[in-house]
Amino acid sequence: MSTSVALVAGASRGLGLLIARQLMAHDCTVVVCAREREELDKACQLLDPTGERVLTYVCDVSQSEAVAEMVRWTEAEVGPIEVAITVAGVIQVMPLRNTRLEHFEEAVDIMTFGPIHVALAVLPEMRRRGRGRIGTITSIGGAVSVPHLLPYSTAKFGAVGFSRGLSAELAGTGITSTTVVPGLMRTGSHVNAWFGGAATAEFAWFAPGASAPLLAMDAERAAARIVRGVLAGRNQVVLTPLAKIGMRVSGLAPSLTTTAMKVMDRMLPSPSEQNQDPTTVDGHTARRRLSSPVVERLSTLGTRAAHRFNQMQDHPNDIPKDVS
Repeated sequence: MSTSVALVAGASRGLGLLIARQLMAHDCTVVVCAREREELDKACQLLDPTGERVLTYVCDVSQSEAVAEMVRWTEAEVGPIEVAITVAGVIQVMPLRNTRLEHFEEAVDIMTFGPIHVALAVLPEMRRRGRGRIGTITSIGGAVSVPHLLPYSTAKFGAVGFSRGLSAELAGTGITSTTVVPGLMRTGSHVNAWFGGAATAEFAWFAPGASAPLLAMDAERAAARIVRGVLAGRNQVVLTPLAKIGMRVSGLAPSLTTTAMKVMDRMLPSPSEQNQDPTTVDGHTARRRLSSPVVERLSTLGTRAAHRFNQMQDHPNDIPKDVS
């Protein structure tokens, strides 16, 4: 058995999967949770086919009692939780006119209340032991509200506020709270994002942006930096130069930042009367409908990441294996 037990909430694919892998490299036994058993089983096979250092637990982080039960099970069956990192998220890409209250509720339940539920569940035993590390994956979208991502930004602003406030209140306890602020990362998340309004047009700008080497960071390097920062007990870890610039500019010149976002909004797909359908489609569906060789080429690196990081298992025939 490894010396430390780590819990990663939202670790069946993408960044969460890579964070779990990095924690294993730091000699942790890792409990990974997600909502879908099939995805968790695949993640376990990718991380540790023997099942000796990775354990899985089906849990929806938006449900406080389910999270509390997962933590009780982990403490009883695996060992004291020394590290807890919440990664679970949902990305909804659409203009405000196509956004419903339910989109905000889902985003806040997962990305604001999720970290709150995890932290409140692990804190009692961490306090009793006088040590622990808590990490919350937020986003540059929690500092700069990007158009067509309003539910996402709303939830991430809340997560940033909670994680920073938690850090202050835990001072002197031996427990730390690290606010992780990534910019764009090549995790392959565009295929599991949800798109509304002119869904194919939304996918056409989002997928290349989440894949471009000059804009999006390599996800494995990001995961390594995140885990080092959380284990070191840093207050904040900001990834990518653009994220650092965005945070500084938004802090020093909020009006200028808002003006820049207004300009960006004018460049994004505009809702039209025929695109007022409130339903959304996932990235696999939007990509298939779009069927654009140009977008395929621009999102090549992101698509490769999707295959590598367990983003594609529900749609094995949706994207060719060779997209080079």
